[in-house]
Amino acid sequence: MNGGVNGVALTVFIIFFLAVTVMGFLASRWRRAENEASLDEWGLGGRSFGTWITWFLLGGDLYTAYTFVAVPAAIYAAGASGFFAVPYTILVYPLIFTFLPRLWSVSHKHGYVTTSDFVRGRFGSKGLSLAVAITGILATMPYIALQLVGIQAVLDVMGVGGGEDTNWFVKDLPLLIAFGVLAAYTYSSGLRAPALIAFVKDTLIYIVIAVAIIYIPIKLGGFDDIFAAAGKKFSQLNPATGKPVGALAPGSAGTWTYATLALGSALALFMYPHSITATLSSKSRNVIRRNTTILPLYSLMLGLLALLGFMAIAAGVKVQNGQLAIPQLFEDMFPDWFTGIAFAAIGIGALVPAAIMSIAAANLFTRNIYKDFIKPDATAEQETKVSKLVSLLVKVGALAFVLTMDKTVAINFQLLGGIWILQTFPALVGGLFTRWFHRWALLAGWAVGMVYGTLAAFGVESPTQKHFGGSAAEIPGIGQIGYIGMTAFVLNVIVTVVLTFVLKAMKAPEGVDETSPQDYTADAGDKGVQVELPTVGAGH
Repeated sequence: MNGGVNGVALTVFIIFFLAVTVMGFLASRWRRAENEASLDEWGLGGRSFGTWITWFLLGGDLYTAYTFVAVPAAIYAAGASGFFAVPYTILVYPLIFTFLPRLWSVSHKHGYVTTSDFVRGRFGSKGLSLAVAITGILATMPYIALQLVGIQAVLDVMGVGGGEDTNWFVKDLPLLIAFGVLAAYTYSSGLRAPALIAFVKDTLIYIVIAVAIIYIPIKLGGFDDIFAAAGKKFSQLNPATGKPVGALAPGSAGTWTYATLALGSALALFMYPHSITATLSSKSRNVIRRNTTILPLYSLMLGLLALLGFMAIAAGVKVQNGQLAIPQLFEDMFPDWFTGIAFAAIGIGALVPAAIMSIAAANLFTRNIYKDFIKPDATAEQETKVSKLVSLLVKVGALAFVLTMDKTVAINFQLLGGIWILQTFPALVGGLFTRWFHRWALLAGWAVGMVYGTLAAFGVESPTQKHFGGSAAEIPGIGQIGYIGMTAFVLNVIVTVVLTFVLKAMKAPEGVDETSPQDYTADAGDKGVQVELPTVGAGH
């Protein structure tokens, strides 16, 4: 690793960072509404974004700096098992095509800002809404922290902040400045800031990957040599386990883990609050439909990005922290000026999702905790003010988490967040298609899934962690190792279905459903029912 500061790369990085900072503040004037003091305006960009803005916003939201760093880092460390991220992003788009337009329609009709708003309106249950809100906030916090990990990886490789013996304030000052600026323009511009910056972020990432996938293999002698080097590394035995350290292709023993992780991740991806926030910012349901057809372009990018892990092995990159492998590969292989562009892509790739995530978490607190339980008569102006303040607190919390804890802990808690957020699937997606589930059964199923998932993850050990060392464990009754989130989800669904039968037989009171069947097919400006093929189960 470079012992000093890469001045040229740092200069290019700073230029891009300053450019997006200016864009972030100017975004407050972009598509400015007459009444800005509402969550629709600050938290959802006025629900006015068209196809391409939504595409860039969702791309910036889902494909983060952590993706840029961690997916190839997983390939670098363990081989092709890290490719699970590619099939799950392919699986997710047909899935969301079936339910996101329905969520957009009913949310537009009733002014829902969060998933918890919909759950409360659909099932008439503030308790279930609160459970969904708390889960969303808990799952989002470590996700924001990991964006900081991505920025720190870039800063470390550039040599910014000094070594491990440097005073903590000096070492972390660049990170403090970056997130101070992020907090300021997010507070000022709301969702419009990351929407505008996402254009720069995604353009840079596409340029960097296009260059990397051509330029680096040429320097390394071609893909034959790259895969040969990777195969040689993965054939070596791990002294601790006596087994190979990885594999170019997952073995049969890992089939259940690979498949359940891909499926569970696909089901969970659009349960995250920031995914829904970006979705609800669209101006029509057709914008959502078009995006589900063009977002798979990012999956192509992700597949190419993953190959960088093999390239890092072939290039002889040696790092203690695997998250530094790709930034170090860029510094070793690229000219300094292009290294700066690549680092800017990763850095900006952290700022965009971190902004959206903090807004989404703040909206959940404001609408489903503050307004529902603390101040029911809160005005639109008060809601917006609280959401702005909470978005700052969320960032501060994530920053404190990263600065005071081991980075591997942040990664493990993000994996735990994925297990948690998947448990909101029955209430959200189930509620979009049927009112059959009982609200108390959904709450009980959620609780069972959360408790099982947390305890199972707590019991997973790794070479560096006694607890929360991973997200896979033995599936009860099957004996195979699988994704904990999927096992918890299956238990969640079983409990929900069984208790629904029981509660209906007991004639337990059901909440009031404030939605109607036509709400799920309405488009912007519709006063009646939009003509669409009928969907079973959308009514009461």
